[in-house]
Amino acid sequence: MKQTLKKLGALLLCAVLLVSLAACGGEGTGKTDITVSLDWTPNTNHTGIYVALANGYFEEAGLNVTVVQPPEAGAAAMCAAGQAQFAIDAQDTLAAAFVSDAPLGVTAVAALLQHNTSGIISRAGEGMDRPKGLEGHTYSTWDSPIELATLRAVVERDGGDFDKVNLIPNTITDEAGALREHLTDAIWIFYGWGGIAAEQTGLDFDYFYFKDIDPVFDYYTPVLIANNAFLEEHPDETKAFLSALKKGYEYAIANPEAAAQILVDGDTTGSLRDSLELVTASQKWISPQYKAEVEQWGYIDPARWDAFYAWLWENGLVEKELPAGTGYTNAYLS
Repeated sequence: MKQTLKKLGALLLCAVLLVSLAACGGEGTGKTDITVSLDWTPNTNHTGIYVALANGYFEEAGLNVTVVQPPEAGAAAMCAAGQAQFAIDAQDTLAAAFVSDAPLGVTAVAALLQHNTSGIISRAGEGMDRPKGLEGHTYSTWDSPIELATLRAVVERDGGDFDKVNLIPNTITDEAGALREHLTDAIWIFYGWGGIAAEQTGLDFDYFYFKDIDPVFDYYTPVLIANNAFLEEHPDETKAFLSALKKGYEYAIANPEAAAQILVDGDTTGSLRDSLELVTASQKWISPQYKAEVEQWGYIDPARWDAFYAWLWENGLVEKELPAGTGYTNAYLS
């Protein structure tokens, strides 16, 4: 009788454990399900995510992570709606989400790059290696208010007249090709991808960084954002996710060539299938940018973040002032 009761007790205990594990998510695996939305097709900004997946860092942290492409409404909207717990976005584009009458419920929890690597690429030797040199030349624009205000600010800071810059719509997919064919004179790119791609094609070009003209433009792009409700309800899982992600990016810092191969192999969209040479060159350039001079991966400098949002308000680019501390936290970083 005692043996029967012991067996029955053991069976009941197993049943309780199985139910508890199933309740934790991961379809009974005991792991918490996490969805991450990218901001674009996979590229070297995202390498740490793919490394953490391939090397089992997420699994070791008790997480079942799925990476998805952003919907038409954008990664931030998907994250705010709870369809993804985390997503990739940028500080400049997030501003509108925070000043809305119905602000999106997301918070930036980590910087994927420590500095803004964007700037203006142009053909070499035509005087556009500095903002003033854009006078009398053609610039391809997305016609975004923040974009145009940034460009105006750096041109005027350099003593130029922005009204003398010829603006045309930006429909370019191949920046180097457009410059080589004189379809435009200047384009806003991120050096880690667009600049490296131009190098790979052998284009002789000039480039200047916005952050070198005015430090207020050293804002954070890209960043990892999280759903606010998830942050509140699952702080331990958030910390575990970021800790695993940190391992992924630190692996990429130490092993750029291996990380590039992992990214190409992990890309389910097929967009990188024949681009290993470009991805490897980009990875070698961008890996040091993940942490740059800071000790803690993902750290967001409050002064730099707040300065850019203050600049947006001072220049009439947001409908309401964004108080210091809006939209970001370092609280979940390990």
